[in-house]
Amino acid sequence: MRTGVANLPLHPGKAPRWLFQRMEQLAREMAIILVTEFGTTEFLRRIADPYWFQATGCVMGFDWHSSGVTTTVNAAFAEGIKGLENELGLYIAGGKGKRSRQTPAMIESFAGEAGLGTSLAADLVYASRMSAKVDSAALQDGYQIYQHTFYFDRSGNWAVVQQGMNERTRYARRYHWLSTEVSDFVDEPQAAICSQVTTTPLNLVAHESAETRCMTVDIACAQPVESLLHDLDRVQSLDMPARHEITPVDFNRQRLMRIISTIREHRPETFERLLGLPGVGPRTIKALALVSELVYGTKLSWRDPARYSFAHGGKDGIPFPVDRPTYDQTIETMRWLVGRMKLDRSEAQRKLKQLELLFD
Repeated sequence: MRTGVANLPLHPGKAPRWLFQRMEQLAREMAIILVTEFGTTEFLRRIADPYWFQATGCVMGFDWHSSGVTTTVNAAFAEGIKGLENELGLYIAGGKGKRSRQTPAMIESFAGEAGLGTSLAADLVYASRMSAKVDSAALQDGYQIYQHTFYFDRSGNWAVVQQGMNERTRYARRYHWLSTEVSDFVDEPQAAICSQVTTTPLNLVAHESAETRCMTVDIACAQPVESLLHDLDRVQSLDMPARHEITPVDFNRQRLMRIISTIREHRPETFERLLGLPGVGPRTIKALALVSELVYGTKLSWRDPARYSFAHGGKDGIPFPVDRPTYDQTIETMRWLVGRMKLDRSEAQRKLKQLELLFD
């Protein structure tokens, strides 16, 4: 069961209200059963698995391969457990667009309600910000992050499901993170990445980019500004290899120098701290990485780290229209299971087995 990435085509349209209402109800019962039976850590592990997440979207009746499944499944779980967060010990912050930018405030609010303490809340906010920063600036694969959902529990375990868009290819890429798989935010932070479409990205979180990560910090913090400008000019005069999908015209020298000045005020000691500084985005990282590789000869990775089951039908009728009576029967069965769980576990498990056979 791996955490990783899914590549999905952009599709117009959205889930009809009658369908999303059922998705919320089903997500609610699924979350209750998973947390009750296996605990929050298992729920987070499954959310972080791109295959399980995609299959869940299919079970809920959404498109089998549409980019919209990310938004819809995340929203269904968030709305489904609303009001049950403290009871389950499971919290879901963030979302799409403007809501994604509210993630830190939502984490702090949930942490305050749960009495998690300011230190743990700060760690969770940091994990949210760094996972977004890594997938947007340290791994530059052509997808602009526009959706970020952060799942966490009382123990500080967390999972991230976020999605970026590539307007040129009309594809979206979904990134999955799991706290127990992350030993270092900037060195192979994902356990694995699964995808059918690969690119040639600037990959500074690849293990083979370690030397370049160190050099970018040295360049940003120690090299005289005049020398850095000279090196940038040297980069601009080089013939870029065909595999490089970025060019020096991407750089605004004046803005870059302002950011370098800010970096030197903070004096970050590691690449992770450099990456976490406000204002340090994809273009700053590109410039420093190119100077490191092309001027100082450090190794830089251009390796793409990237590498589904219907129960009720799909919203657009593929592979068949959503069967509302069956969907409602499933929800009721799940509710029955939740109600019986504390009373008679063996009977609940027998009923769940019958449900599995129904969709086998």
